[in-house]
Amino acid sequence: MSELVEHVDEYDRVLGIVERDEAVRMNRLHRIAATICRDQAGRILVLRRAETLSRFPGHYDGMVGGAVDVGESYEEAAVRELAEELGVRVPVRFLFKLLFREGISPIWLAVHEAIVSEVLVPDSGEINWYDWLTAAELREVLDEWRFVPGGREALRRYLGSGIGSGASGSSVG
Repeated sequence: MSELVEHVDEYDRVLGIVERDEAVRMNRLHRIAATICRDQAGRILVLRRAETLSRFPGHYDGMVGGAVDVGESYEEAAVRELAEELGVRVPVRFLFKLLFREGISPIWLAVHEAIVSEVLVPDSGEINWYDWLTAAELREVLDEWRFVPGGREALRRYLGSGIGSGASGSSVG
């Protein structure tokens, strides 16, 4: 059985509960929580998704995340996904939310930021490769590498907002 998610409307109000595979197959709007990770120097974590994943195998991403479980908040999902995919437990800070209709199905994408100083223990079933890039380096590869569409859009917004300027010393709380 697939994971259960909340089917939501354009205002992010819950309409019902569906299996995530059904939400994707039937183009039903649902929630995704994701986190942009920075290190103490301000660099941004970029990863390549495992080739075995059903959604965007082998694509690059600048966020760690996944579906928001039924009854779970975006923040709870973001913290859970960081623990599952990177083996770290750190606080996240909500940045923005966007309605994204491109990609495999429409989603509400809640983007968070976390400062990560712990050693990463990536889940090899999810992540094939990762590295820390400066904002300038990320801008250079964002349109060259095959990024997850929602992740690319969120990173553009993040980098363009000044939040992702690469200044160190930012804090999350």
